[in-house]
Amino acid sequence: MQFKSVFIAVFLGTALLVSALLVNSKRPSADTDRATVAHVRATGKCVECHRASTPAVIAEYETSAHASKGVTCLDCHQANQGQEPYDHNGFSLAKSLSAGSCARCHKAEYDQFARSRHALPAYAAVRGTEGLTREQIQEGESHHAGAVDRAPNQLVLLEGAGAMTKGCMGCHNIGAPNSDGSIGSCTACHGRHMASVALAREPNTCGQCHMGPDHSQMEIYTESKHGVLYHSRRAQMNLAADPKKLTTKDMPVPTCATCHMSGIDGRKVTHDTTERLTHWLFAPISKKRPGARQGEIEMKETCKKCHATRTVDRFYSEAAVVLKSTNDKVAKAAALMKGLRDEGLLTKEPFDEEIEFVYFDFWHYYGHTAKHGAYMGGADFVQWHGNYELLKLQVELEKMAKELRKNHGK
Repeated sequence: MQFKSVFIAVFLGTALLVSALLVNSKRPSADTDRATVAHVRATGKCVECHRASTPAVIAEYETSAHASKGVTCLDCHQANQGQEPYDHNGFSLAKSLSAGSCARCHKAEYDQFARSRHALPAYAAVRGTEGLTREQIQEGESHHAGAVDRAPNQLVLLEGAGAMTKGCMGCHNIGAPNSDGSIGSCTACHGRHMASVALAREPNTCGQCHMGPDHSQMEIYTESKHGVLYHSRRAQMNLAADPKKLTTKDMPVPTCATCHMSGIDGRKVTHDTTERLTHWLFAPISKKRPGARQGEIEMKETCKKCHATRTVDRFYSEAAVVLKSTNDKVAKAAALMKGLRDEGLLTKEPFDEEIEFVYFDFWHYYGHTAKHGAYMGGADFVQWHGNYELLKLQVELEKMAKELRKNHGK
């Protein structure tokens, strides 16, 4: 009799549990996916609502380093000085986050970023000084003279507001001024709620902006041996490694971040992507940067984590040859254009004559490509996408100049 009673009790208990599970499975996910006590404590009840309204945001946050270290939603979303807060269900929040929000905990990284060309020079390259304070202009100019105190981009103005907002500023907003006085957006590289180091180390993250004919770094990297090795070894790499503890075991082949920012095997970490560079490769005629010698030393030290000194020195020497020959080609084309202007054969208005577009393509597309290809190991971009096009367009420029002089009786 006792055994029978126990059996009945277990049977009824199991039946009730199964019934409860079946009923619960029919309930809306907003009811069943309630926040745990730990989540409520960690996020100030944010997750209770956002689990239903924006579930991907919660999923990203829960897997982030911020969540693992106890950083709450309010830690990031509170308004900084100078930002106008708004009431969100009883919480006073910033209308938008800024690099200043991140700088509360990551000041060294913010300061490095703020003096880089990813900051104000990137923004000013499109919009000029629009929206910048005199103090911001002066600070930007102290690091990059002539790159901040400038007029808006003439070509973009001709293309129109739509092209500027949805095109150019889609990338150049990385250096935009914020209402709290800070500069830029950390989330452009790290993601918003992921706050991911691994994401920032992915070549495709850099490739969101560093691609296309005038800055084809992504295509060059993909073609290069570095890119081929990366794609073959991606599964074995630890892109989420602590930046200050990163080793070649974590990243045995380089991404963009490895060469330009990372502190691999004890090297210095930096968010100033210009520290390890030697020349202004984006300029029509590329000259050395003010810190060129130190930049070369810094970059070569990174290269030597994988390559012998003689290999690194040879690579730099060969790239310098391409740089000089490209500069010479651009200088020749520039002299041709100056001659036409001096003779009064071109108007003062920008981009209103066909030859101006040909010249712009000459240095801005193919000149850039040849030089970047040389310093990033992209053979096809040095030649077919670079020097071949320079030779072809030089012939075209000379033909067009001859026609202009002929038509004007000169």
